[in-house]
Amino acid sequence: MSSSKTSAVQGEVTIRQLIAPLMAVIVGMFMVILDSTVVNVALPKLVEDFNTTVSTIQWTVTGYTLALSAVIPLAGWMTDRFGAKQIFLITIALFTLGSVLCSLATSPEQLILYRVIQGLGGGMVAPIGMAMVFRLAPPEKMGSIMGMLGVPMLLAPALGPVLSGYLVEYVSWHWIFLINLPVGILAMIVGIKFLPKVERKTVPALDILGIILAPIAFSMLAYGVSEGGKSWTSTETLIGLIVGGAALLIFIFVELRQKQPLLELRVFGSSDFTRGIIIAWISQIALFGAIMIMPLYLQQVRGYSPLESGLTVLPQALASGLFMPIGGRLFDKIGARPLVITGLSIITAALMLLSNIAVDTASWYIITALTMMGAGMGLSMMAINTHVLQSAPRKLVSRVTPLTTAAQQVMVSFAVAGLTGYLTSRITDHVAELKDPVKGAVAAYGDTFMVAGCIAVLGALIGIILRRPKRQEDAPAPDAEQSNSAMMMNH
Repeated sequence: MSSSKTSAVQGEVTIRQLIAPLMAVIVGMFMVILDSTVVNVALPKLVEDFNTTVSTIQWTVTGYTLALSAVIPLAGWMTDRFGAKQIFLITIALFTLGSVLCSLATSPEQLILYRVIQGLGGGMVAPIGMAMVFRLAPPEKMGSIMGMLGVPMLLAPALGPVLSGYLVEYVSWHWIFLINLPVGILAMIVGIKFLPKVERKTVPALDILGIILAPIAFSMLAYGVSEGGKSWTSTETLIGLIVGGAALLIFIFVELRQKQPLLELRVFGSSDFTRGIIIAWISQIALFGAIMIMPLYLQQVRGYSPLESGLTVLPQALASGLFMPIGGRLFDKIGARPLVITGLSIITAALMLLSNIAVDTASWYIITALTMMGAGMGLSMMAINTHVLQSAPRKLVSRVTPLTTAAQQVMVSFAVAGLTGYLTSRITDHVAELKDPVKGAVAAYGDTFMVAGCIAVLGALIGIILRRPKRQEDAPAPDAEQSNSAMMMNH
């Protein structure tokens, strides 16, 4: 191990020597990213088995993403303080433990709690894994290494729905979580044996107030948005929004006064960064909210089996993976604005197509719309994420990825909570109006896709004011793991 470490420092490591430590990181990342997608297809079965509502069970997604967002900013501090290898192995163990607990859940409340435990472990796996690989890999082989690290990011979202569909239909929903046990053990064994020890560093005092305030602010706001989908004047909605809003304001005040804040909010001083991040948030809300409710529509309204549902949404992930490298190449030539406008316009068109669905809409129509969503996502997301990184102020560039990655998870949780709440209320209204449960549900899904489409239109319109950030050749190169835009897309 020591010789490997020495040669890494000297830059003489071959790809073959890196395979073993890379495998530990790839297996860990694959497991976590996969788990972000498998639950979507299983949601209808979870609603049925627990005899609960969609608006309750969606917290298995919202709680998980909020937990991810809570720990992502801690990754850098924890690795410097306790060592990258130790924290990586602990997070894999915590994620695996959370997975086993999820498989044993007997109530929605238990499942939500165990998903939070999963998220607390899973949030640090990708950033810490990437950091270790970049420390190991010599610069001249970075392209090859990045290609290997891109495998879990592209494969997991594609395989997740199909694997989940198969397990839910032919085995049991418990296995979408239990399957992580052997994978997690494998990742830990390989990690213990092959990951090198990285020296600990002296670290600043931890931002305790930030750690406390951020989860309160984001979880209460997500709760308020969820309840707001049903009624914006209800007591629950107002409590969630007021408590969450107050906590958010205090959090912003505290972070701006901290020398080493949990999230570096000063980066919003750049207008280019702010425009880019707002567009990224809008596109994530439109995309991920719609992605989550599609399996519900396919299974609850169309009567698809979980596996059929997983196979139906597969083309979207494949199209996203196909267009992502295309978007990356085009970004270097034409910048983010044309790609963002084009990508979000395609996503808008797809969501408008889905807003016109009927009880007997042909499968090819739905698959076409989902493929368009994937293509639009592939074109626009990598471009906007890279734009955000390039437009960050020079002195703050190394702090951007923790902020943007954590914020992405928060926006996804808002999207899932808000659109699910809206869908639930529209189903109630339409069923009462049409006196037909199926037609009422179809109309409600159409309305929800329309709202997502309107959000995507807003993103495309704001994309018009994007401009190319000024080149910062004299900027010190940030740590590679912190400036990798792919890291911002691992959900």
